[in-house]
Amino acid sequence: MVQAIDASDRERLLALIKRDAYAKRDVILASGKRSDFYVDCRRVTLTAEGHLLCGKLFWQAVHEHAPQAIAIGGMTMGADPIVSATSLISHGTAQSLDGFYVRKAAKAHGTSKWIEGADHLPEGSRVVIVEDVVTSGGSALQATERAEQAGLVPMLVVALVDRCEGGREAITARLPLVSLFDRNEVTS
Repeated sequence: MVQAIDASDRERLLALIKRDAYAKRDVILASGKRSDFYVDCRRVTLTAEGHLLCGKLFWQAVHEHAPQAIAIGGMTMGADPIVSATSLISHGTAQSLDGFYVRKAAKAHGTSKWIEGADHLPEGSRVVIVEDVVTSGGSALQATERAEQAGLVPMLVVALVDRCEGGREAITARLPLVSLFDRNEVTS
């Protein structure tokens, strides 16, 4: 059952991101672009408090924007703790959400699957793709494509942080995007 969600949950999660995930430094992003700041959300999503807060706030976003969804998933590794937390928090609510993980490469042995956790979802299941940080949108779009290939129907992307570097436009050309925070909130 989802514990009561209030504005302080959002404020606390933002404070954790600003303190623990944000760094003002030169980096090369997964897209190959240079940036003068980095946001490593795993430094928050893998903590007990961050996990709880992400689960509550992602469940709320999915419940408000995609109430027909029955599962959530995203590209491993950044989405993994978000999927786990949200699925756990959703148990016993009006919208229980199962989870799935999308691999970056097909499993090299056994079943050669791209997706783990979707076997029990009926074909045509409505799902939400989750992402920790949106930069170019490539990971969310790849996860969307893999989910569609598995017979799932992505309806929405929910991200923890939007870096405001073109990813929103790339994603919204295919699906709606809701981000809990954006670059301006994290870097201020």
